[in-house]
Amino acid sequence: MAKQKGIIPIEGTLGNITFYRSKEGYLIREKGGVSKSRISTDPAFQRTRENGAEFGRAGTSGKLIRTAFREMLLNVSDSKMVSRLTQVLMQVIKADTVSERGLRKVNGPNLIFLKGFDFNVNGKLATTLFAPYSADINRSSGQLEITIPPFSAANMIAAPAGATHFRLIAGGAAIDFEGNTYDAANTGTTHLPLSGTDTAEITLNCTITAASTKPLLLLFGLEFYQMVNDAHYSLKNGAFNCLSVIDISGE
Repeated sequence: MAKQKGIIPIEGTLGNITFYRSKEGYLIREKGGVSKSRISTDPAFQRTRENGAEFGRAGTSGKLIRTAFREMLLNVSDSKMVSRLTQVLMQVIKADTVSERGLRKVNGPNLIFLKGFDFNVNGKLATTLFAPYSADINRSSGQLEITIPPFSAANMIAAPAGATHFRLIAGGAAIDFEGNTYDAANTGTTHLPLSGTDTAEITLNCTITAASTKPLLLLFGLEFYQMVNDAHYSLKNGAFNCLSVIDISGE
């Protein structure tokens, strides 16, 4: 692979030569490969078309999940979260034993692969919060609830250096992967001090439309803050914040 040198970096394609930017700098490669028209029509590429269709379906489903929880994800994610989520959703799609290959889809029962998914690999819930909690999804009432008994934040939270306060957050959603729609709600505590004093019992309740027939997802996480002059500032732009899928109810 050739490297560009000089004071004027170039991006784009010139003839059969492509100029592009990567982490290693501005590089050059020869354009090649099978044409798009051949891939879309040649029987030899049937599997390629099937894989492409399912990969696209996983990407679309991942985007729908991210949109449903967008408000929470604004301050909780890592640079590879999108690709990690797509990878898990490909597992969900491949677990579909009913649909034909290429037509397999995201369905409720197989979403179990998403349970435990952390939206930030740099702030995993299981290695940050050690206090016990319970989750309950009541499909008939539309209540998605998390209960956290009293606990000492100083003992039960592995807080990053510089943090003085934290918030517990929760989000619930009914997601229609076929219709590309969702019904979501989220909630959170006030800013709580990272002290040795036990909290009161905390209940986080997210209410969505009752008796939904769509898959339900319940997320739980923490946000860290630093208090300066009586104001709470997100610590390192949320680099250590946690958000995880802790419970799922299929269709």
